[in-house]
Amino acid sequence: MPQYMITYIGGDKPSTVEEGQQHFALYKDWLHSLGRAVLNPATPFKTTSTVNPDGSVSRGSVSAMSGYTLIEADSMESAIDAVKSCPFLRINGTLEVSELIR
Repeated sequence: MPQYMITYIGGDKPSTVEEGQQHFALYKDWLHSLGRAVLNPATPFKTTSTVNPDGSVSRGSVSAMSGYTLIEADSMESAIDAVKSCPFLRINGTLEVSELIR
């Protein structure tokens, strides 16, 4: 079955610990709703460094990627349908869905 990487980009940070906990609960519920399709529920990024073409290194990212999830789905359309209900979208985040070459 095809595998898809869901990349989390941007999103508003919670303003309180409670808000963060509420969002995380919604996120866990969403993952649970996907069932066995979830291969890797969440891999958040801790720190990022960017290596530039000239070999220089800068701290941080040139994008606002913050992590990823891996799922299986019958098709790109099925993967996109599953992602449309992700609560990350409620905090103004963007999700990219990419089919993996295997």
